[in-house]
Amino acid sequence: MVPIKVLLKRIEGAIFDLDGVIVDTAKYHYSAWKKLANMLGFEFTEKDNEKLKGVSRKESLEILLKIGGKENEFSEAQKEELMDIKNSWYLEYINKLTEDEILPGAKELILTLKEQGIKTGLATASKNAMLILERLNIKDLFDAIVDGTQISRAKPDPEIFLKCAQKLKIDPQKCVVFEDAAAGIKAAKLAGMFAVGVGSCDMLGEADIVICSLDQLIKELK
Repeated sequence: MVPIKVLLKRIEGAIFDLDGVIVDTAKYHYSAWKKLANMLGFEFTEKDNEKLKGVSRKESLEILLKIGGKENEFSEAQKEELMDIKNSWYLEYINKLTEDEILPGAKELILTLKEQGIKTGLATASKNAMLILERLNIKDLFDAIVDGTQISRAKPDPEIFLKCAQKLKIDPQKCVVFEDAAAGIKAAKLAGMFAVGVGSCDMLGEADIVICSLDQLIKELK
């Protein structure tokens, strides 16, 4: 496994996922999906929610409906309505976000990398990324942002990371990705990038490096 200090000397761009890496909006997604499942008449557990990490809103709905045994009960138009309902609940939650909810080490790491001349990018499937970044007051920390409104294929397809590298004007092989989902790690590797998993080794085994948190990484860099 490549030591993190050695890794950072090799790269020119650092690309961050948003949910679960910079801020924990996953809990708000879960609350909104659970509320939708309950509205449709079935339970949706935290274990079920693990299947939704790193995937698009549409795919998340399909997974949720399959869990409830309702995958064939709705037309495409009705599914759009269900996604809108879920998103309206989610927006209620994230509109209350504050800078205090930035995960430990995230802002400090981004600033540290920028001080070292490393460009920073954000690559997230979230279609609400701009609102979240504005609420957290960190939008200006990124040299490039690619969100769910700019891509046609969800992770583990590498499209989102390749597009972010293109915006940064950096060779993908000189980029490192910080991700908390297995689908995101796979996407980073398919893009030819270094992958740092943030979370559990059991879930992120394909990553080049796995750390518990960005706060841990800051401590290792000092």
